[in-house]
Amino acid sequence: MTAKISYADVEVGTELPPGTFPVTRATLVQYAGASGDFNPIHWNEKFAVEVGLPDVIAHGMFTMAEAVRVVTDWAGDPGAVVEYGVRFTKPVVVPNDDKGAVIEVSGKVAAKLDDNTVRVDLIATSAGQKVLGMSRAVVRLA
Repeated sequence: MTAKISYADVEVGTELPPGTFPVTRATLVQYAGASGDFNPIHWNEKFAVEVGLPDVIAHGMFTMAEAVRVVTDWAGDPGAVVEYGVRFTKPVVVPNDDKGAVIEVSGKVAAKLDDNTVRVDLIATSAGQKVLGMSRAVVRLA
């Protein structure tokens, strides 16, 4: 597969369609099973509070993966992402209720690079707080 977006059709400042990703405690349990990360801060409220957290928090790698979905959905091919990195700035707190939390992600093309690649900068927030910093992906376009 290759990206469905043409390099020639993209300009610096092009905004990607935003994404909204719900996170519940059930989501965290499913991710823990898939990733093998059973750290109790991701499922045990009592333990999370005892270690100084406000509540159970989402896995950092889960948050990172949800954010890059904005890029892969836009490009049309997950394999088009050739580089991706973030800094974790705040945890995504996931309350034990029917709503859970929401991760909201927006992105825009910040630079056109060589070899039909672009750098996309992402902004990821939850509960009004920026949860990822320096979130950047390099994407090879068609």
